[in-house]
Amino acid sequence: MESAAYLTEPETNGHREVGEIAVADVTGETAAAAPAAFHLTRGRYRSAGLRVLELRVDVDGPGTLRKVSGDFFTSSGSTTSYAGSFIVDAPAVTVSPHQMVIRGQGRFSGPAPAPFPFVEVTIPRRPVGQPRAAATVRFIRPPNHVGLTYVCSFRSAYFRTVRWEQDSVTGKVPFVSYDTGSLPQPPGSPARVLTVPKAFAEAGIDLVAGGAANVLGDNQNGWTIAELHAAMQTNFSLWRNVPQWMVWLLVASRFEGNPGVRGIMFDAQDAFQRQGCAVFHDLIQGMDPESRRAQLRTYVHELGHAFNLLHSWQKDLATPPAPLGPNRGFGDLSWMNYPQNYDPDPDPPNPEGAAAYWSAFPFSFTAAELVHLRHGFYRDVIMGANPFGRGAADIDADLFDEPVVDESGLVLDLRATKQTYAYGEPVVVELRLGTTDLRGRSVHEYLHPDYELVSVAIRQPSGRTVLYRPLMRRCVDAEATTRLHPERNPAVYASAYVGYGQDGHYFQQPGTYQLRAAYVAADGSRIVSPVLRTVVRHPRSESDEQVAELMLGEEQGTLFALRGSDSPSLRAGNDALQEVVKHHGKHPLAVYARMVQGLNAEHEFKYLTADKAALEVRSPEPKEAIGRLTAVVKATTEGNGVDDITLNMVMRRLARAHARDGDRKQSDGVLNSLVERFDSGVYRPHVIETVRRQAEETRRSIHEEFGG
Repeated sequence: MESAAYLTEPETNGHREVGEIAVADVTGETAAAAPAAFHLTRGRYRSAGLRVLELRVDVDGPGTLRKVSGDFFTSSGSTTSYAGSFIVDAPAVTVSPHQMVIRGQGRFSGPAPAPFPFVEVTIPRRPVGQPRAAATVRFIRPPNHVGLTYVCSFRSAYFRTVRWEQDSVTGKVPFVSYDTGSLPQPPGSPARVLTVPKAFAEAGIDLVAGGAANVLGDNQNGWTIAELHAAMQTNFSLWRNVPQWMVWLLVASRFEGNPGVRGIMFDAQDAFQRQGCAVFHDLIQGMDPESRRAQLRTYVHELGHAFNLLHSWQKDLATPPAPLGPNRGFGDLSWMNYPQNYDPDPDPPNPEGAAAYWSAFPFSFTAAELVHLRHGFYRDVIMGANPFGRGAADIDADLFDEPVVDESGLVLDLRATKQTYAYGEPVVVELRLGTTDLRGRSVHEYLHPDYELVSVAIRQPSGRTVLYRPLMRRCVDAEATTRLHPERNPAVYASAYVGYGQDGHYFQQPGTYQLRAAYVAADGSRIVSPVLRTVVRHPRSESDEQVAELMLGEEQGTLFALRGSDSPSLRAGNDALQEVVKHHGKHPLAVYARMVQGLNAEHEFKYLTADKAALEVRSPEPKEAIGRLTAVVKATTEGNGVDDITLNMVMRRLARAHARDGDRKQSDGVLNSLVERFDSGVYRPHVIETVRRQAEETRRSIHEEFGG
């Protein structure tokens, strides 16, 4: 990585001056450099008229990627619509004293071949102090047939401009800046003071503060995913459910349920995704250099997800798949990697981990990430357009083939919680990670797909293979590990609802499904499970069909994934679940509707008032929760309820509901019954011990919160 260079050229579009734009030299290649007296031929240009071309020229000056790209728009009346994109990956650049000419074959976003596939851009060179010249763009079909021609005036030295609104909760001071020279950094990487906008400016992206900076009320219990999304909808003053270059970031206290979550891009549950993210201040707070450095990385990392950038080790799971960097992506020196996961070479004794990452990290995106940010097709990058990871979710059916050589000493199992599932029934799977190494193995425990260190592929009855993409992805501190041993601690477990994700319902048709999971270990090893085959049964009666229709709505799927929500945008889903309980209460699937209602009632829900003046809290409703969750436990005891892992969670939440209602004796009784159910001779000792430990942790938490 070359050292950063700095430009000080003003914009001419009346927006504001660029100031110092630091653009890292990510390729080491440049076109013939323009004399110092001339403007650099780079930046964003735009034509006028009914057919508009927004052009991005990236062939001149420091940090060039040697690419040209653009987006087409059409105007009709008072509306403008997106019409397509193109990119020229390796153009030929000819420089004369008076102009620069850029030629190359374009790659277009449409499915049909472009009738005029070659692109020619001509830009006169102007001395600094004079207005920049317009770019003339011609689309050509060989040998010399010219299609449309556009004249694009210069707009900005940045390739894209995004308005960024940041809010925070009471008492949490947002990150301001970090001096990269305050701690050791790579030789050749210049010391500079970085803010979040300056970090994106170095990538050629103009991140402009917009909207009102609000301070929201906080709650000591932390924030849930549903509450974050509801807060965005009511507090993001720039928010609209349309594609737009606008993003919201909330500086919240902490994530409820997992103190290791540093940040989250939570907006992945509807048709207009990637508009909001959050960072959790309590985990990254501090004024010392290490804390400020961590804050900067977390803010940029989560905003990077809003631009549709995946984690470094996940890029081959995008649609279409992208190449991975060194050591399957773990060797990337990028904002999108985890410092603790950094491992440039799988063979020891090469330095790895957080210390090695920070000693080599130049505070930049990789070259491939810069290409996406500057030149990715419009709908792949703009917030509110294509879902995270592109959204189609088609993947290579062989993606999860077993490794040819596996010396990891780890074994991953994927199990269905039921032999078959009813049509419309939520599909929950169990993941088990064990070891065969008699010496033991250290592993991270983030088995749930939400943490993106485990992926689940699903082959549907149609033959299509899709990747389960969770609604909410969580960025965690993966340094948290446990030691597995074949005798003392043989395995760790997790259960996951995989029935609904970013692409909707994955089990919408009866038939046989094949599932396979892959676990990414801390050293980059990819542990693949055997294939799990499970069946979704055909409905057996008219009642089955009616209940399935009520269970399979998009909002209902979101409610199952979130375990309930009061969000106004999910009102129809809550109404459908209430109809299941009210009119089909004896149907076996009604237990799941009651479970979602009970879990939501047991928990408070934070939301903003209509005037956005204050944060209000809907208090828990323990009696409602007790009634719903007790019915779930009863149905399960009778053999018509949920799986045992889900029951474990339900009974611990039921115990909390009793404690909230002032009945500590009943609360203790529920936890005792939980342990007794698992200590029945059916389960292995380490499973019983895990349940006993979880019950005692819940008991202690209840004592601390409610006393007695």
